[in-house]
Amino acid sequence: MLDHLKSHLKGRVVVLGIGNTLRSDDGVGSILAARIEGKVPWIVYDVGESPENYLGKIIKDKPDNIIIIDAVDFCGEAGEFRVLEAADIKTANLFSTHNASLSLTINYLQNNLKVDIIILIIQPKDISFGDKLSPEVEQALVGLESWFFRLGK
Repeated sequence: MLDHLKSHLKGRVVVLGIGNTLRSDDGVGSILAARIEGKVPWIVYDVGESPENYLGKIIKDKPDNIIIIDAVDFCGEAGEFRVLEAADIKTANLFSTHNASLSLTINYLQNNLKVDIIILIIQPKDISFGDKLSPEVEQALVGLESWFFRLGK
């Protein structure tokens, strides 16, 4: 699974971390982006809950590949993650608090760039109000952070 993601970390890459850090595990994408930004060779944006606000910047960056990281309920085990193609988001039965903006963002980018978009989704345990990650999602975060650092060397 991570091999598929690794194959898209070539050329000019933009990594987008999506999430609301005030809703527990929902913030994992933003937290991961903040932790790796400036420490890996890719362009990294912590876009919070509003990826649409970064569309102009992303288009100016002219990436070959875009990696989106978001907490998404796919009925997996807490902290489990999967890698999807952008087309899979439209057909999969997933729940994200950012579904509408995520779909609009992907469509806009695909219409304005010749780019491959991969989504790294992480199963949240808790998306209630709070600023702490569940232990399962924290463990996944630490593992993914380490993986990105190893690849970015």
